[in-house]
Amino acid sequence: MNDQKARLGIVLAPFAALPAAEFVAVARETEARGYHMAWTGEASGYDAISLMTTIAGHTERLHVGSAVLPVQTRTPVVLGQTAATLNHLAPGRVVLGIGLSSRVIVGDWHGLTFAPAIQQIREAVQVIRMVASGERVTFEGKFYRVKNFRLTAPPPARPVRVVLAALGPEMLELAGEIADGVVLNWIPPETVPVSIQHLEGGARKAGRTLADFEIASFIRTCVTDDAAGAREALARDITGYATVDVYASFFRGAGFADEVDAVNAAWRAGDRAGAVKQVSRRFLDGLGVVGPGAFCRERIAEFARAGLTQPVIVPFAPGAGADARASQLRTLRTFP
Repeated sequence: MNDQKARLGIVLAPFAALPAAEFVAVARETEARGYHMAWTGEASGYDAISLMTTIAGHTERLHVGSAVLPVQTRTPVVLGQTAATLNHLAPGRVVLGIGLSSRVIVGDWHGLTFAPAIQQIREAVQVIRMVASGERVTFEGKFYRVKNFRLTAPPPARPVRVVLAALGPEMLELAGEIADGVVLNWIPPETVPVSIQHLEGGARKAGRTLADFEIASFIRTCVTDDAAGAREALARDITGYATVDVYASFFRGAGFADEVDAVNAAWRAGDRAGAVKQVSRRFLDGLGVVGPGAFCRERIAEFARAGLTQPVIVPFAPGAGADARASQLRTLRTFP
C-alpha cells in the first residue's frame, strides 16, 4: 500500500459535532498524520461548505472535498461560485463532489421537485465549470437555464475539480466521461474492478483515459478490540441503506441478494430489529472494516489493490458520547 499511503482520505463528518476548537484540532491532526484529503458530507447536520472552509482555513496541505452536495438543493451557478471561492482560499486543494439526492431530502426536507435524472448532473457539471472559469454563461438545458451570468471575482488559477457520486453503471459511465473523479460508497473490494470498467467505458466515449482520475470510496471503519459492538452498529447502518431501492439493487449486484431480500422482508413486516439481524457476517465484512489496527490496515490495503486511488476512512463507533468519540479518534490515528 506504499503508493496509496499518500492518497488516503478520511471523512471528518463524525467529528463535526465537536466544539469548533476541537474540530479544528482534529483537522490539523489529520493533516499532520499524512492524510491526503478530508471529506465532508451534507444531509441534515452542518453544511459541507462551512466545514470545508474551516478545514481549508486551518490547514496548509490537506485537500478538502464534498461528498456529496446534492445538485437539486443549490443551483449550479451557486455551486460554481462556491467552488471558485474555495479554490481561492485553498488553491489546488479543493474538490467539489456532487450527486443526485433522495426524494426525502429534496422533496420532503427542501420542498423541491425531485427528478433523479442523470441529465441534470451532466448539465450541472457544465454550468459549474463555465461559472468557475469566469466565462460569460448563457445556457439552455432541460434542467437549467442561465442568461448572461459572469463571475465578477477573478477565477481561480487552476480549474475546479468536480467528482461525481456514483453507484450504478450509467452514473459511473457519466463520471468517466465528464468528471475528474468518482466517489463510490458501500462497495466491497471485489466489486471495485467492475465499477472501474464502467468508468473506463465512459472515458472512451470522451476520447480520454482515467489518468489523473480520482477513484475514491467511502469505507466504514472501526479500529476496536470489541468487534461485536461495532458490527452491531454497522449492521444497523447497512439496514438503513438496504431498504432504499437503489442501494438494495446495488447490494444484490454485489452478491448480497439473499441478505437484502431477508432484510426487506423483515422491514416490511415491521420487524426493525429482525431486519438488522438479517445482515450476515459476510455482508458486514464485505462492506465494512472492523477489528484491531493491523487487521484494518491490511483490509484497507485490499481496497487499494482493487483499484482505488483513494480509500476513504469513515470512522464509526457503537454508541455515543465520550467512548464513541475516543473510538473514532483511535480509528483516525491508526492510519495512514
